[in-house]
Amino acid sequence: MPREKVVRIWDEREVVYTPKRWRYLWEKREKALAIMERLEGFDPQLYGSVARGDVRKDSDIDIFIPFRVPSYLIELALEGLVRRRKIVMATPRHLVKGVIGIDEETTVTFPLIEPTDRELEFYRWGGMVDLWGVKTKQRVPGVNKKLILIVPTEKGHIEREVIGREPEVARTLGVSIDIVTERVHVLTRRDSIGRTGIYTDEEVPDWMTFEEALKVIADRDPNVRRKVRERGGV
Repeated sequence: MPREKVVRIWDEREVVYTPKRWRYLWEKREKALAIMERLEGFDPQLYGSVARGDVRKDSDIDIFIPFRVPSYLIELALEGLVRRRKIVMATPRHLVKGVIGIDEETTVTFPLIEPTDRELEFYRWGGMVDLWGVKTKQRVPGVNKKLILIVPTEKGHIEREVIGREPEVARTLGVSIDIVTERVHVLTRRDSIGRTGIYTDEEVPDWMTFEEALKVIADRDPNVRRKVRERGGV
């Protein structure tokens, strides 16, 4: 899928959902709910467009576990559903994560080292809702990859530009101004110089646990090794 670019809108605008768009949303929510119920003991969070509501037919279903837990417990809870297993680290400064692919549109992500408050704020920035919120059909505000704040309404959502409204966006999302300014900088810079790729994106062999695979990566990569030592891990 082509990467979405930052757009500028000079005033807020309302988007009214069609019946088809509502159907896409609730179908994806039902799919997410079935997986989150399996993960109930790990405080699973649904994040991104399916948490906000501004979905398309090809929108991904992204579920995040907000604390470190032995990977075998997650895989046991998802028994029969696991299709792909990867370790991902966006840059040497970012969180090391395990990613379980359920199907082409659905992933479960979890930290392999202790996450910082800033790293957890990243998920609230995009919109994050817990299991109870999914069960009760709550939608939450969040910012999309075009740097547009999505605020849910009964008919659909309202869009507001983030640039120039950073303090308001931070208050709306309940996050620090630091994460807002960081994301604005990252996404606008990415538009100007292009995406440079993901630092670590490696498949985990069937015969290895995530923790064993992380140790292999850490043994050869000093940046990963430093992260593991700083924040716990293998």
